[in-house]
Amino acid sequence: MMKKLALKLPKFTPWLGWVVFLCLVIGAGVVAGLIVFWKGLSVTNLTDLVPWGLWIAIDLTSIAISAGAFSLCAGVYLIGLKRYQPVARTATFIGLIGYSMALLTLLMDIGRPDRFWHAIVYWNKHSLLWEVTMCVTLYLTVLVFETMPIFAKMEWLKKRFPKLAKIMNGTHHYAPYLAVVGLGLSMLHQSSLGAMYGVLKARPLWYRPDISVLFIYSAVAAGMSVTIFVSMLSARLSKKIKVDDTLLERVAYFIGWMLVGYLYFRFWDALSMTYTYEPGRTEGLRLLTSGPLSFNFWVGEMLLGIVIPMILLLNNRTRSLPVWRMLALALVVGGVVAYRWDTNLSGFLVVLSYLPGQPVITYTKYVPSLIEFLAGFGVVAYGFLAVSLGVRYLKVVDHTEEIEEEHAHELELTKTIPV
Repeated sequence: MMKKLALKLPKFTPWLGWVVFLCLVIGAGVVAGLIVFWKGLSVTNLTDLVPWGLWIAIDLTSIAISAGAFSLCAGVYLIGLKRYQPVARTATFIGLIGYSMALLTLLMDIGRPDRFWHAIVYWNKHSLLWEVTMCVTLYLTVLVFETMPIFAKMEWLKKRFPKLAKIMNGTHHYAPYLAVVGLGLSMLHQSSLGAMYGVLKARPLWYRPDISVLFIYSAVAAGMSVTIFVSMLSARLSKKIKVDDTLLERVAYFIGWMLVGYLYFRFWDALSMTYTYEPGRTEGLRLLTSGPLSFNFWVGEMLLGIVIPMILLLNNRTRSLPVWRMLALALVVGGVVAYRWDTNLSGFLVVLSYLPGQPVITYTKYVPSLIEFLAGFGVVAYGFLAVSLGVRYLKVVDHTEEIEEEHAHELELTKTIPV
């Protein structure tokens, strides 16, 4: 008598639905990426006038949200703010995922992915793009070493490769040195992304030195916001994850004051260009403040991305409420995404002719193709999936040890105080 084997289907849970959804989006992105590799950039809406589009905006955003790694690690290991070490641990993992997302988008955008290694072998020291490539490669290596202790805690790795897990966990002793190297590489990279735009004299709207400052300033705010938001969201979705909410509130308060400076720099950067007329720059500013990008600038960047979260985070009452704090942090990230999109697109949509005589100003348009959307969303879905798996299985968000130490310290104080 043959026994029928019953096939047990996994029980449907919100977690399973989330993973399946992300895997479907990633699958569509992989198909779109393969089409790009097969047919080239001709399947996109990128042109000679607009060579950087949606993928570069995703690249710039993923790099920006990775800035929490170097800023928080510098605070913990260089300034001595040891209490923020669990937050820096989360930021480091998010930084690794963010930089890997940037590499995936660049792999499709460069047109010849088979030549990705040329920048490493053939040095062009006069090119900012070469400097950006080297910083991405080197800092990604630093992030791999910084996250090794996180991966070393995997039970599967401990059982199968105990010696390797021990070696990987030992890299924690070099964290201060890695923080120094990472601080230099990441600051250099974040600022040089803005400088890459700022040195292009043929694009008058970009040709100004303060873009480097805005890029690194906004990146630090976005990176820290993503880290705090992921920590708070993870603690609310799973009862097993413990976080020190007081610690997260302090970082959120610091982000609020950062937004004050960011508002000043961003507002002054835009409106200072109204003093005189300059061909190309004036038209680009009009495009940004009163043209097709005006809603994105005034509402997405200024109002929702800076002003509202700044008020919510600096007000003690709203900052102490988790819902308002999470909303403010999400708005900060959305504002930085809008800033990256506006900066990249506004410089391309205005075309300045340099023929003899009066400069002729023309305009162009850009709308991403379906292939660009699918491939771009696939990269974003990969980032969400990697962070979700890290939170669930690698305990990327875990303040348990720090909370227990704090409670133990409080008990010691109560014992020493005479009743």
